[in-house]
Amino acid sequence: MTEQDRRASAHSFDPLRREFLKRGAGTAAAIGLASAFGAAYAGGSDEIRVGLVGAGGRGTGALRNVLEAAPGVRVVAIGDAFPDRLDKSIAAIEAKLGKPLDVPPERRFAGLDAYQQVLAQDINYVILASPPAFRPEHLRAAIEAGKHVFTEKPIAVDSPGVRQVLALSDIADGKGLKIAAGTQRRHQAGYLDTIQRIHDGAIGEIVAARAYWNQGGLWRIDREPGWSDGEWMLRNWLYFNWLAGDIIVEQHIHNIDVVNWAMNAHPAAAVSLAGRQVRTESVYGNVYDHFATDFEYESGAHLISMCRQIDGCANNISEALVGTRGNARVDQHAITGANAWKRDPRVTENDTDAYVQEHADLIAAIRGGKPLNALKQVSEATLSAIMGRMAGYSGGRVTWEEALNAEETLAPGPFALSGAIAVPAVAMPGKPGAKAA
Repeated sequence: MTEQDRRASAHSFDPLRREFLKRGAGTAAAIGLASAFGAAYAGGSDEIRVGLVGAGGRGTGALRNVLEAAPGVRVVAIGDAFPDRLDKSIAAIEAKLGKPLDVPPERRFAGLDAYQQVLAQDINYVILASPPAFRPEHLRAAIEAGKHVFTEKPIAVDSPGVRQVLALSDIADGKGLKIAAGTQRRHQAGYLDTIQRIHDGAIGEIVAARAYWNQGGLWRIDREPGWSDGEWMLRNWLYFNWLAGDIIVEQHIHNIDVVNWAMNAHPAAAVSLAGRQVRTESVYGNVYDHFATDFEYESGAHLISMCRQIDGCANNISEALVGTRGNARVDQHAITGANAWKRDPRVTENDTDAYVQEHADLIAAIRGGKPLNALKQVSEATLSAIMGRMAGYSGGRVTWEEALNAEETLAPGPFALSGAIAVPAVAMPGKPGAKAA
C-alpha cells in the first residue's frame, strides 16, 4: 500500500462523504444546467485544450461530446496503448465533424506510457478513458500535472485503488482543479429534477429501492495471431476483473450511484448471489455474467440490485424508490403518491444529451471558477459496487468498513503488453481461497 492509500481510512471516509454531499451532490444544478454555451467565452486563456487518454469507444465518444459541449474547445493530443486505435478514433471524430482534427502524428502517442506523453503537452483538460485498472495512476499523474479532469467511471477496480483516489481528491481541491466523472445521470435534467423532489420530501423517507442493469452481451474481440496475452486481455478488458472490476463495478455502478444519490448515503453492508452461468468459455476471461445483490443502508432501507449480461433474457435498466409518502421511478422521472408528478415530455425535448452536459458543466466550472470535484461521489459509488462484488465472489456478508479497508488487489502481477500472463481463476463463492476483492 502506498502512503496515499494509507491516508484514507474508515475513520476519514464518512466525513469526506458528508462534506461532499453538503457541497457537491447538486453540483450540476449549482453550475447551471443550461450548458456552458451560456458562459462567457473570451478566448485566449479561456480556451479548453483537450488531451484524450484511452481512444476506445468510450474515449472517442467523450472526445466527440466535449467538442459539442461549448465553444472554444480544441483537441491537442491523443494517447492509447495501441496505435491502430488512435487512427480509428481520429477518423471517427473527423467524420462526425466533417473536417480534420489538428492532431498531427507528433501529438499522437501509443503505448502504456501514452498518458504521460499526453499530460506533457499544452493541455488544461484531460479525458481519462482507459480501462478502470489504470484510473488511479492516471488520475494521480493528471492531478500532479495540474490538469482539469474528466474521468470515466469506475475510478478503480479494488479497495486500494479507491483509497488512492480518495486521497487525491483533497489534493485536487488544494490545486483548484475541477474534476467531473462519467456518472452522467448526475448531469441529466430529468434525473436532477426527480432527485431534487425526492430530497425535498416528495416521497417521504425512503424505505426500499431497486436498481437494475439487465441486458444482453457486449462486444468481444477475437484474438489475432501474434497477440501477446497482455494485448489480448487489454483489447478485451471488459472480461477480466482486474482490468474492469466485473460487470457490477464497470456498468451497474450507474444505477447504484443513483440510489446512493437519492438516499444521501452509501450502503452499510451487502450480500449477493452471483456467478458465471452462460459466458463460461475462456474468451470471457474471469468475470461473472450476473449479480443479484441486497444492499442494506444504515437507515434500514434495502436496495435490491441486479445486473446481467446474458443474451435472450429480459432487459431492464432502471431505478425505483419506495417511500413513506409515495414511490419514484427515477429513470422515468415520475413520482406517484401524495405528491404525484411526471416530468413534462415537452420539456425533455430540449434537454441536452447528458454525455454532452457533463462536459458542459465541467467547462462552465473551469471558466467560472466554481467548485466541481466528483471524486468523492464516484469513489463512494465505486466502493459500493466493489462491496457487492466482494459479497458475490465470497458468498458472505460484507460490510462497508471491510470493503473500504480490504488490502487485496485483483491484478495478477505487474502488467506488460509482452510476455505470458495467466488468466486469473474465476472466483468460486464459498470455496476457501476465493478472491473476495
